[in-house]
Amino acid sequence: MSFYRFSKSPQDTKKVETRHRKINTPIPAPGTEALLDDLYCYESRSMHGQIPIIWDKAIDFNIYDIAGNKWIDFTSTIFVANIGHANPRLVEKLLMTLKQGQIHTYTYPHKLRVEYLKKLISFTKPNFEKAFLVSSGTEAIEATLKLIRMNGWKIGKRRPGIICIEGNWHGRTMGAQFLHSGEEQKAWIGHKDPDIHYIPFPYPWVLGNKSPVNFLYNGLKNLTDKGVNLEKDICGFMLETFQGWGAVFYPKDFVQEVEKICQKNKNVLAFDEMQSGFARTGKRFGYQHYNVKADLIACGKGMGSGLPLSGVLGRSEIMDLPDVGSMSSTHSANPIACAAGLATLNEIESLNLVEETRRKGILLHDRLKLLRNKHSNRISHVLGHGLIAAIIFKKPDRNEPDSIFPSRLSEACMRKGLLVVHTGRESIKIGPPLTIPDDALIEGVDVLDETISELDQDEE
Repeated sequence: MSFYRFSKSPQDTKKVETRHRKINTPIPAPGTEALLDDLYCYESRSMHGQIPIIWDKAIDFNIYDIAGNKWIDFTSTIFVANIGHANPRLVEKLLMTLKQGQIHTYTYPHKLRVEYLKKLISFTKPNFEKAFLVSSGTEAIEATLKLIRMNGWKIGKRRPGIICIEGNWHGRTMGAQFLHSGEEQKAWIGHKDPDIHYIPFPYPWVLGNKSPVNFLYNGLKNLTDKGVNLEKDICGFMLETFQGWGAVFYPKDFVQEVEKICQKNKNVLAFDEMQSGFARTGKRFGYQHYNVKADLIACGKGMGSGLPLSGVLGRSEIMDLPDVGSMSSTHSANPIACAAGLATLNEIESLNLVEETRRKGILLHDRLKLLRNKHSNRISHVLGHGLIAAIIFKKPDRNEPDSIFPSRLSEACMRKGLLVVHTGRESIKIGPPLTIPDDALIEGVDVLDETISELDQDEE
């Protein structure tokens, strides 16, 4: 796989000064290149390839570099800072916990753990009754996979089968990569799991006018024709709530039919809510857009607002399948993580972020639709809900995906004081902190508009 290489050398850049942006030096700022060279000497290259800004601080919806340049953040550090960077109530809660002398307790109980879990379950009711807390998203996915299969064995399934959706992404550890359909990413494992199956994703450009339900059953027929029995061989379905790289949601009736299949065949219905949870899509959790009931959800990212916190939530009968002490984690539910989780939920509620994100999402997507119409030669789709969006690019006047233009766009936006999510594919993603004010949201989209026009002119 080839990657776009961002320039780390300072280049003269037009100065920018608005209420929400400030670019006052060459970009990347002087000193960036030396720091990156040091980093590259000592750190595995797998961590590299992002837009070359040396972050100095991040406050609410702004990012500042080592030279004091200021960006509108359309990334939330990959959809983590839902309540805003360095949220004052979050910081206060963390400081209180540190001053109390509580940092780590392993699995020994502490009051914050009780308080947080009560609040978390209250936030997710009526669908979920218990939670298992861990530290990273992929760890939560591994636990979800384990719970699905344990439930299957308990109710007498003959195979530990799980049906996944092609193109969905679930993480970089072994079980999570088995759930991903791409062969290249998991070649290192050396073998395949014969009980993990894949059916096609109903992309709008593939589906066209076809029935989503028929599309689902055609995919399942490919499995049943190979001898897979949905009742006897399948323990559950695992769905990424939306396909990450393009913020592509499923048609509602596709997921509702999956729910019916799960109910009929005693399959667990699980959602990967890493990017979509905790008010990001204008609902508490993204799966709620489909009007279905999930048996399990795996959460992370916005759950801890920058602190390592993730988890699985589900019904007691599934969550209590592992015996006492058989599924734990060194850093699970430590006081600092629980303090962050509690502050996050309190802020979502006190700032009314679910409703505010729904409202701002309408504003964002209306502006992005205008952008798509204006640049229809470049933009094939604008997708998403709430404050998660993807702009998908094509080659001018052709329907072929264009992965170079969005990389160039990401770099050019950086020079104008806007940071977007660089996917490395034919898309950029937009996911600002949910606290971003309306005028900053509009300003960011205006920067995108201006930058696309300038890049188009450069190519003429």
